[in-house]
Amino acid sequence: MTTAAVSQLDVQVREGTGKGASRALRRDGRVPAVLYGGKDAPAHFSLDPVQLDKEIHQTGFLSKIFEIPLDGKKEKALARAVQFHPVTDRPLHVDFLRVSKEGKITVAVPLRFINEGSSPGIKRGGVLNILIHNLEIVSDIDHIPSSVDIDLTGLEIQDTIHLKDLTLPKGVVAAHPERDNDIANIVAPTVMKRVAGEEEAGEAAAVAAPAEGGEA
Repeated sequence: MTTAAVSQLDVQVREGTGKGASRALRRDGRVPAVLYGGKDAPAHFSLDPVQLDKEIHQTGFLSKIFEIPLDGKKEKALARAVQFHPVTDRPLHVDFLRVSKEGKITVAVPLRFINEGSSPGIKRGGVLNILIHNLEIVSDIDHIPSSVDIDLTGLEIQDTIHLKDLTLPKGVVAAHPERDNDIANIVAPTVMKRVAGEEEAGEAAAVAAPAEGGEA
């Protein structure tokens, strides 16, 4: 488990805002973005699409601290939302949230399951059923983990991994312990097949059923 690294973004401050200005930026090969939060006014800038694409496709993009150089100072921020083109899937706009050392923030960090080969249950054909892929945590910006590792060593079929089984860094707590209690379990392959079959049957029934008040 390592602390999320800080990356500096290649930004250019932009004067114009609105849809017209954003379209012009995209034609010039840049991605519009905004930084908001804290006591300062929102700051509008653009990003290098190549650098942004690399960052987006790395694990933990939304839990990573970015350094944004603006007006002679470097702001630390988290990416909060990315708007994508509906056809090309290219990023169209990014929202960033200012963060500071003084406060704590809530972020979702990926869970990484390791040592599957050391699980007797999986060796006997059991299937790892992941209930939560990303865990929301509360942390200061210096201790956000890039991921949380979950060791599967020794786990048998029907074993369940609970939140209390996770080792979080000092100063980091789960944001929703009452909701995220069950993390994953190891189930027999017949159970997974039955669940998958029930889901497929439910989806087929939903498609076949006429909308309420509509034609049959």
